[in-house]
Amino acid sequence: MSHINHFSHGALTPLLAYLMSVVGSLLGLILTSRARSAQGASRYRWLAGGALAIGGTGIWVMHFIAMMGFDVNSEIRFSVGLTAVSAVVAVGVVYGGLHVVSRGDGFPRLLAGGLLAGTGVGAMHYIGMFAMSMSGTLTYDPVMVALSILIAIVAATVALWFTLKVEGPLATTGAALMMGVAVTGMHYTGMYALSVAPGANVPQGARAMDFLLPLIAGISLITVGLLLAILLSPSAREMREDSELLERLQQRRTTPAMPPQPAPQRRPDGDDLFTPRR
Repeated sequence: MSHINHFSHGALTPLLAYLMSVVGSLLGLILTSRARSAQGASRYRWLAGGALAIGGTGIWVMHFIAMMGFDVNSEIRFSVGLTAVSAVVAVGVVYGGLHVVSRGDGFPRLLAGGLLAGTGVGAMHYIGMFAMSMSGTLTYDPVMVALSILIAIVAATVALWFTLKVEGPLATTGAALMMGVAVTGMHYTGMYALSVAPGANVPQGARAMDFLLPLIAGISLITVGLLLAILLSPSAREMREDSELLERLQQRRTTPAMPPQPAPQRRPDGDDLFTPRR
């Protein structure tokens, strides 16, 4: 078996990967908190932004940065197509999980969303692993693979619960820090399932550094765009107040107006006809 080093750049890559996971999770939690107060198409746009932040930045980018520290006794290249597919899967399954839990409260929905997102994140991880090409044969420990997918499901379920319940800057930051631990823990558990046997095949695909510049540019644009969306939009509290106001106005429109009451008839002497004489 070839020697595998998961930290060829020391603590730099795991720390950067964890930081990106926290940043993506934090943005995603803020965006999904806006979705809880939104209505109609606006709600799904906020959910899509949350999925892009959590699935794209918090999970996929974290995975790729952590892979920069992976080293074996061979040149490593990546399939551009499979790498792109893994990114689409990451964002898609997170959106699916958010959509499931946003349609109603309850543990069954939370569990269904967690299973969908967690297995999808596990699939994203191993699609990204299959995108690697090196002069060796990759094998996986099935026990560690199962453990990594279980961690992904638990982490996704907890993350979805956070998107439903967490409010306030301190609680949101704490939740993002915990989500970063869970995501990076799942990644490195999956990486330890890997073994590489020496081989003579020639690596095919793009070098890791070829992804670096587009990755940094893409992350910057996504992060700036999401931050602008948060800054330029009303807060979650303002959105809730607007929603409550619209509900009250709608209730007034749908409530039938009371018919006007007839004026009381009066006697010639000025007393009401329905007022008994004393």
